[in-house]
Amino acid sequence: MLKLTGVSTLIGGFQAVREISLEIPRGDFVALLGSNGAGKTTLFRTIAGVLKPMGGTIEFKGQQIQGLPAHRVVGLGLSLCPEGRQLFPQLSVLKNLTLGAYPRRKDRRGVQESLEQVYALFPILKERHKQLAGTFSGGEQQMLAIARALMSRPELLLLDEPSMGLAPLVVRKIIGEVIKA
Repeated sequence: MLKLTGVSTLIGGFQAVREISLEIPRGDFVALLGSNGAGKTTLFRTIAGVLKPMGGTIEFKGQQIQGLPAHRVVGLGLSLCPEGRQLFPQLSVLKNLTLGAYPRRKDRRGVQESLEQVYALFPILKERHKQLAGTFSGGEQQMLAIARALMSRPELLLLDEPSMGLAPLVVRKIIGEVIKA
């Protein structure tokens, strides 16, 4: 499903990712582990189209995607839940979720179905859909960030630091729900 061959990325003149090659078949769960500053976030951002690689190829479902803008990558079925959640704190839960479905905005019925699916996964989001995202706890914000990423109906979901700042019990619950999805 995802194949990287010799991918390298520069950040501010520094080579943060150097000739990474890996292959992830459909249906697999893969963890990318490494110390702070090892390039995990840069690699995810490169795969998702937020950053352009300086070399190598990225194939998703057999199509080369390196250099495509992020909105096109999302449209192909790959979604990134970024490190630090990157929510819109002044917007409601519902607005944050609908922004996750922006590439599919013309499919109102499909967006509504996706909303119901993420609400079933994380019921607290439905209960508090009018609440501002910035008033949520860390665990609730992480649920919202993951739910927002799921709103695009990805075939491949990249979770960058999904457990950052969370209690182990909260991490277990969130990851368990993501696996169900």
